Amino acid sequence: MLSAVEGVLFSVAATEAVLGILGNTFIALVNCMEWAKNKRLSMTDFLLTGLATSRIFIIWVITLDAYTKLFYPTMHVSRRLSESITYMWMTVNHLTVWFATSLSIFYFLKIANFSHYAFRWLKRRTDKVFVFLIGCLLITWLITFSLVVKVMKDDKIKYGNRTWKTYWKKREFTSNYILVNIGVISLFAMTLAACFLLIISLWRHRRQMQSHVSEFRDLNTAAHVKAMKVMISFIILFILYFIGISIEIICFFIPENKLLFIFGLTTASMYPSWHAFIQILTNSQLKQAFVRVLWGIKFSGEGRPNLREL
Repeated sequence: MLSAVEGVLFSVAATEAVLGILGNTFIALVNCMEWAKNKRLSMTDFLLTGLATSRIFIIWVITLDAYTKLFYPTMHVSRRLSESITYMWMTVNHLTVWFATSLSIFYFLKIANFSHYAFRWLKRRTDKVFVFLIGCLLITWLITFSLVVKVMKDDKIKYGNRTWKTYWKKREFTSNYILVNIGVISLFAMTLAACFLLIISLWRHRRQMQSHVSEFRDLNTAAHVKAMKVMISFIILFILYFIGISIEIICFFIPENKLLFIFGLTTASMYPSWHAFIQILTNSQLKQAFVRVLWGIKFSGEGRPNLREL
């Protein structure tokens, strides 16, 4: 049973999971409907749809893992379930981080403005950048998958069918964890680099616009400030996601500390849930669709609203 504090914190994590699934499902549906309507999907919308879809699955995986660990601990230590969750987690986590990385890089190439020849070269070759990112995804996933299979196989040979978690040493576990996540860590570093460079570019452009007094300058400056806030919030949530996952991994060695594990779950769930609504509120197309849905719910019992008034 959970204590009162643990129960409240778990309720917060469950609420985040539900909101995250709803928000990301909304993003995916809006983009899919737009694609069906216009028979085309831009690269940005494709990456947004892929990111939203992968985050739905990541929420399900981390919630399933947490639920079994907290309420069915004997089931959680079974080798078959642990292997299944590990393989699902590895695949979905790679996709989630890759879509976030690709989206950050494309925003960087589309919005940022640097005079360096390398940036101009990349800006003219976004298609090749996308092919390069796909190659990174496949290579890192294949390397990670082969390493995970090897670790699982060696563990079976060494310890047979006994409860495998009992035999892990901290040093062995830490080295294996870092090794199998080297691809995700590399993608994470690329994401942070692209976001920081974009923030620097936006900040420099904002400083330049402040020297020109005009109504256009005020609107442009406000737009750049808004973009910087969005990118900073994304970086913070993305870092919190990795911190939360790391806390859950640390709890591998202290399974009796449920409060710390639930805190890690709550922290990790912030990114896939909160960032979905940040994207909805900062994307004009998603925001308009979201407003129409809210008005439709509000007037569902009073008749159909006039959408032209929205």
